[in-house]
Amino acid sequence: MAAAARPGPEELALLEKLLGLPKGNKYGVQGERKVPVLQTNNGPGLTGLITIAAHLVKQAKKDQLLGSTAEEKAVVQQWLEYRVTQVDGCSSKEDTRIILKNLNIHLEDKVYLAGNIFTLADVLMYYGLHHVMVDLTVQEKEKYLNVSRWFNHIQHYPGVRQHLSNVIFIKNRLYTNAH
Repeated sequence: MAAAARPGPEELALLEKLLGLPKGNKYGVQGERKVPVLQTNNGPGLTGLITIAAHLVKQAKKDQLLGSTAEEKAVVQQWLEYRVTQVDGCSSKEDTRIILKNLNIHLEDKVYLAGNIFTLADVLMYYGLHHVMVDLTVQEKEKYLNVSRWFNHIQHYPGVRQHLSNVIFIKNRLYTNAH
């Protein structure tokens, strides 16, 4: 399993296109950790994946992607923070295994990360996990069945995947727990 890649301008450009925003934003990175930066025309630039992504969502007037109720907004924020602090900070196969295990448990009874609504958290988690899911074996995908179900659903959500490779999932399970 591959370690998580740092978020960057490409991911924000994908989000921009998904949101239907015109191209033209100038993205860069700063520091050793290559934190994304958006150069704005009026004033200082915006720094950080969550900050820039939330700005783009509001610019596109798609605030529902940030959650509708106070609770949904808090859950979306929680998963955005998880993406930046855990997924982007992932540096080993063991870290990746723990992240997939935690997500698998969380998604056991949910369609999306924030429950039953598609949000920015789903989009950014999808982008953050794409390179991990591409490298999983069939058996590993089956081990994290809820993550696989969620990931496959998100990659087929209109406009999300774009030029990223389609991750293949087998419809019938190879192994069962029955003996």
